[in-house]
Amino acid sequence: MATPASAVTISRAAEILGQDEELLWDVVDEMEPEDGCLWIYGTGDEQTIAFTAAGMEYLREMLPQYKDKRSPPQS
Repeated sequence: MATPASAVTISRAAEILGQDEELLWDVVDEMEPEDGCLWIYGTGDEQTIAFTAAGMEYLREMLPQYKDKRSPPQS
């Protein structure tokens, strides 16, 4: 497997996918580095999660399941 050359932050991923960033954080809780997510550390206490191309594909595949979990029950 080739090393990824780029990654997008969770904020940018939310924009690209047209999703709420909080929903992506729910998905991230169950992702591993092998799924295409990695932590980015900045100065001080700055840190965020970012996704490689594989991570973005993982999100696209998993989002429907997480959206279903968040949807209120239909009456």
